[in-house]
Amino acid sequence: MDYREAGVDIDTEAEFIKALVAGLTFKRKDMRTAPLNLGFTGLIEFGEYYLALNTDGVGTKIIIASALRKWDTIGIDCIAMNVNDTITVGAEPVAFVDYLAIDSYDLDMAEQLGRGLNAGAEEANITVLGGETATIPEITKGADLSGTALGIVKKDKLITGEMVKEGDLIYGLPSSGIHSNGLTLARRIFSDLEEKIHGTEIGLELLRPTRIYVREIMSILPECDVHGMAHITGGGLLNLLRVKKMEYVLDSPLKPQWLFTEIQERGNISDEEMYRTFNMGMGFALIAPEHCEELLRKNINARVVGHVERGNGASVPEMGIHLTP
Repeated sequence: MDYREAGVDIDTEAEFIKALVAGLTFKRKDMRTAPLNLGFTGLIEFGEYYLALNTDGVGTKIIIASALRKWDTIGIDCIAMNVNDTITVGAEPVAFVDYLAIDSYDLDMAEQLGRGLNAGAEEANITVLGGETATIPEITKGADLSGTALGIVKKDKLITGEMVKEGDLIYGLPSSGIHSNGLTLARRIFSDLEEKIHGTEIGLELLRPTRIYVREIMSILPECDVHGMAHITGGGLLNLLRVKKMEYVLDSPLKPQWLFTEIQERGNISDEEMYRTFNMGMGFALIAPEHCEELLRKNINARVVGHVERGNGASVPEMGIHLTP
């Protein structure tokens, strides 16, 4: 099985997005500089700062939450998927708004979602300013949760990825698990969410909230010459190419959690497809010179997983994997 068979075609999705943005040509006329899009977040000039804006949702993870009637972690995922993108340019997330679409009213769900959003906001040190709830039973089946984060970074502290060069090291930060992508494929693999593996219910493991990296990353930026950062979500290792087109060689990757092994074995999924779809144990990556190694290892438990070469792809040599856009 692969992601396409489960209903998500990454290549076709890329073409869909191209068609969507092709018509987005208007730019505000009185802006002194054009807005920037650096792969993970968009930027708008604001005096001596850039404002960073990005939006994302929790995807089909909310289907698992609804099946178990356990929504208290989904809000954490929603905030995590956004703020982890925001920090890739060195911007500190400061505020958040959410959008919830529902087909009917469930007060238990509302209370749990609120608690999760609050927990995510506290972990990311941001304020949830408000949001929108839409009751649209003709369109939405169940519920869908998404949001938008606002971040801020001084212009001279912006990390664009242009500094990434051959010889830089790739530092990996462990994920907490599957995070909030690839769930369409995972749900096809696990039909019984109450099944226990290693003493853990599959449903609860799939709901393990996405790790938020904000405090760790913001703490080391003043001390480390970071050249680029990547949030590893849908697309797996190909997310590294959103930083800069180079060859990212993972010759010492982090060990994936048992859940990924279980998904791969049950679905008879190739190594290449796994590293193209899931984070495989690495939820965030920094690209920086060698002299940052001790600082990153001691301060945020990041370790060297590979290096940068000339080219345009991502590879795991020990597994014979080479991914290209």
